[in-house]
Amino acid sequence: MSSAGPDRHLIARRVAAVTVSLVLAGGAVACGPEDGADKAGSGDKPGAAGAPQKGGTLTVLNSEPQSDFDPARLYTSGGGNVPSLVFRTLTTRNREDGAAGAKVVPDLATDTGKANADATEWTYTLKDGLKYEDGSPITSADIKYGIERSFAAELSGGAPYLRDWLVGGETYEGPYKDDGKGLDSIVVPDPKTIVFKLRKPEGEFPFVATQTQFAPVPKAKDTGVKYEEHPVSSGPYKVVKNDNDGEHLTLERNEHWDEKTDEERKAYPDKIDVRSGLDAAVINQRLTTSSGPDAAAITTDTNLGPAELAQIGDNKELAGRVGTGHFGYINYLAFNPKVAPFDNPKVRQAISYAINRTSVINAAGGSALAEPATTFLPEREAFGFAPYDHFPAGKTGDPVKAKELLKEAGFPDGLSITLTHSTAQNRQTSPEVATAVQQALAAAGITVKLEGLENNAFNEKRWDVKNTPGFFLSRWGADWPSGAPFLAPIFDGRQIVTNGSNYNHAQLNDPAVNAEIDEIAKLTDLAAAGKRWGALDKKIGEQALDVPLFHPVYKRLVGKDVKNVVISDWTGVLDISQVSVK
Repeated sequence: MSSAGPDRHLIARRVAAVTVSLVLAGGAVACGPEDGADKAGSGDKPGAAGAPQKGGTLTVLNSEPQSDFDPARLYTSGGGNVPSLVFRTLTTRNREDGAAGAKVVPDLATDTGKANADATEWTYTLKDGLKYEDGSPITSADIKYGIERSFAAELSGGAPYLRDWLVGGETYEGPYKDDGKGLDSIVVPDPKTIVFKLRKPEGEFPFVATQTQFAPVPKAKDTGVKYEEHPVSSGPYKVVKNDNDGEHLTLERNEHWDEKTDEERKAYPDKIDVRSGLDAAVINQRLTTSSGPDAAAITTDTNLGPAELAQIGDNKELAGRVGTGHFGYINYLAFNPKVAPFDNPKVRQAISYAINRTSVINAAGGSALAEPATTFLPEREAFGFAPYDHFPAGKTGDPVKAKELLKEAGFPDGLSITLTHSTAQNRQTSPEVATAVQQALAAAGITVKLEGLENNAFNEKRWDVKNTPGFFLSRWGADWPSGAPFLAPIFDGRQIVTNGSNYNHAQLNDPAVNAEIDEIAKLTDLAAAGKRWGALDKKIGEQALDVPLFHPVYKRLVGKDVKNVVISDWTGVLDISQVSVK
């Protein structure tokens, strides 16, 4: 689960748990942006004019360091942002603007994979001419080994899917403990072929194959926990410096990368200089001023906030350097029906009607940074979006209807409840949003006491099945652009976790919902799957197990000399692999 972005998902499960602000971790999780009409507020492509050219140095100004720079430990979507410059994977995201960028495409493989009849076996063939930074060939055995090492406890941190999906994955402990046996469910019959055997049908396996665990790692060059200091590159750039665990990362060209084998990465700059640990306000000020090296600078994890957007105002030059994106993300009010009075559907419906989304969006930073939501799935075709509004409250809520439902529920004089939220100033689960909810419900006769918790304590409480609050602010980000990583972790009863982080806040365990999730998982036709995810979202929504509030919008500034800004519906942020600075 992710903080808002694709690189370090933050993604799906992890993303939701660790995301703390509208600041995205630039790559993961996946993680996109937008249809052309959304960009820079005018439909024009943001960034400097002119055809992109090779050469120059791209500077990256970030808040969070690119830590754990090991493909086994990274939690990314689509290969991540900065990581995807070094690590190629079997498949990757399509590096195009808008909806086209939400598609999965081949990377090291010749296609997105061939499935058997029930999608329990996936076969990939590698392209010709693939090489590492030292000129040695990339083989299917290297990909197998790269995946296997991600199971080692000392290299944990990546996405959990393979542990759940691969036959034998749940007990495998990695290559450092297997005496060279390896994982039997990954078969490499020859240097160019790799076959995955799954415990159950997974029609969306090509999406998972975009994550960095699928990057090749030559066994002879594996240095365990020190591998992150100089991972062997399979992409257009190699690591020449990694100071303070990713705080200062320097990448230079990998002369053995062949663009003929890579249709996705443009790799225009000669050098990429990533500097982290910077204050968000400082980053945006440096990008605004764009002096010296900052003229050729971007950020992969820092958004513009309301104050910065107000400063940009009518400045056409600055506005022309702002990229707008939408990542697969939902901010919502969560109910725990195990706690009274939220066990009463009419109480949940009353709250759904009472919500004033206009005030909530204002608290989230305004309409430039948030869009109202009445569905759990984001309003993007790739996720299977199907419009619905089961409890139409208009823009400002319907307190009259809410009071009627409270009376039917046995609360004619209203009721008092507690809303749990984070004290982090993230404009998502923060006091501003909680206060907007409090004020809206007051108009319907519902007195709301606010319980603010430090962010870590807040996350621990909301994901603890034994102590989940009855009513709390929450959010979720998808690991890839589909309904699967949105609906399954939140509503599949078999994913309820009683002794760890549980994301099924309603503890819904409906056999019909579980069965439909399984049936959709068998589909390799992603368009057909999307329609069924949308229908399932609409069906679950009837139960008022949550109140969708808004989908965040990401606004990021680039330096004045940055060209070829590409923002997709997969990541919602600028794709570093496309940028030119000349």
